Amino acid sequence: MNLLRNFATVGSFTMLSRLLGFARDILIAAFLGTGGIADAFFVAFKLPNLFRRLFAEGAFNSAFVPLFARALEEGGQERARKFAEEILSALLLALSVTTVLAEIFTPVLVFLMAPGFAGEDADKFATTVTLTRICFPYLMAMSLVAFLSGILNTFDRFAAAAFAPVMLNIVLIGVLTGIGLSGLAGSEQAGWVLSWGVFAAGIIQAAMLWVTVRRNGLKLRLPRPRWTASVKRLLKLGVPGVIAGGITQINIMVGTIIASFAPGAVSYLYYADRIYQLPLGVVGIAIGVALLPELSRRLRAGDGEGAFHTQNRALEFALVLTLPAAIALVLVPAEIISVLFQRGAFDAADTQATAAALAAYGIGLPAFVLIKVLSPAFFAREDTATPMWFAGANMAVSVIGAIAMFPLLAHVGIALATSLGAWTNVGLLWATLLRRGDYRTDALVRRRLPRIAASSVLMGAIVFGLAIALQPAFGHSGLLVRAAALAALVGTGMIAFFALCQVTGAIDLKRSIGQLRGRRTPADGA
Repeated sequence: MNLLRNFATVGSFTMLSRLLGFARDILIAAFLGTGGIADAFFVAFKLPNLFRRLFAEGAFNSAFVPLFARALEEGGQERARKFAEEILSALLLALSVTTVLAEIFTPVLVFLMAPGFAGEDADKFATTVTLTRICFPYLMAMSLVAFLSGILNTFDRFAAAAFAPVMLNIVLIGVLTGIGLSGLAGSEQAGWVLSWGVFAAGIIQAAMLWVTVRRNGLKLRLPRPRWTASVKRLLKLGVPGVIAGGITQINIMVGTIIASFAPGAVSYLYYADRIYQLPLGVVGIAIGVALLPELSRRLRAGDGEGAFHTQNRALEFALVLTLPAAIALVLVPAEIISVLFQRGAFDAADTQATAAALAAYGIGLPAFVLIKVLSPAFFAREDTATPMWFAGANMAVSVIGAIAMFPLLAHVGIALATSLGAWTNVGLLWATLLRRGDYRTDALVRRRLPRIAASSVLMGAIVFGLAIALQPAFGHSGLLVRAAALAALVGTGMIAFFALCQVTGAIDLKRSIGQLRGRRTPADGA
């Protein structure tokens, strides 16, 4: 298995999804702005996504993939099919109950998620409740997508699952275009239409993957839900995985609760989150999806050294793409925000407020990705409890920090506390793996990491200097001029970083390109 190529496959489709997501958010910013309708939609959209990331992605990515891979190896495709059917029936039952309860108690959920809305504006709270009821069934479709993705990834079919989220953004871009053309921009009806678009997109994604799984030879049926040993084992591993795998989403939820007490703060954090989620999504998701099946395979084969090699290469891959991105987010956040969002109802003051949050998130970007690198080492050994406890420490630091800093730094304090919590999590994961002997750095990674860091810092200095020189362009009222200036910044930064990496020996571009083309090298491992 070519790990770098799998990273690139997942990362490429994730990048496409994120870019379309930015286009979607540009349209949302233009047609909804940062007012009450925008806040209501973001909370409504965030609730099912929070449950999805915790229940479906967090639990399944940490528990289902190793168990399904074991069933496939020990009993072949027939045993794996029966295992998957048992899990599917139990999953759909749990999701149905969750969705029905959520629809009944939506006002309570909205109050817990955004208590500031209740005291601020009764109409805003009521609108949020309505939009949440429309969006929440999206959870069922997306949980099915997570389940089907786990199956495909275990069969080394990464592309189809990574492509599925693209459909969400295609549908919503189409809906938003219709909102703009129909003159509904800024109205409550726009929020309704957009919420129904979310519902439809979920159904389309699930249908796509269901067909793909069947085409790959696994025709699943839906037996009566039963409390089998497989379901018990998945639940035992999955419950801790909900916390360990979804800590970032929990922190975002807590931040939203606190931010709801400041006008516009929910939207500022949302737009900043969308920016830093691009590198986090491309790198973090690629690693999380591709690394776990590979580690599970090596450990089941008794290949401990191969597992160490895989982890070290994943660490290099993560930091090569994350460190320069983090430095750019910290040094030039306003330039990024102004080009992507400053138009229509989103003004210069909104740009500055969002940029400050983006810089704070940028500090934690490497940590958010490193959690994705280190956690699979526990999950592949069917240990989801240890990361759960560390996630608790992450939570404590984030919540206490957000409460302490909010009076002084407003929404920026929330973003900064989230970053500090993530670094706490990384420190605990790293120390425990080393203490247990479950991870060991090799000479290559020890030589490369300082050079990657040095190249990133030097690139940051170049980009910062160029940003100062381009300030007249960024202050221009024309979007094309500002976009050209940002393109110059990004292009210069990329060229400078990879040139510095090549000069310092931080990476071997020739070897990496060969791996991406599918050529095996002596250092590839299996």
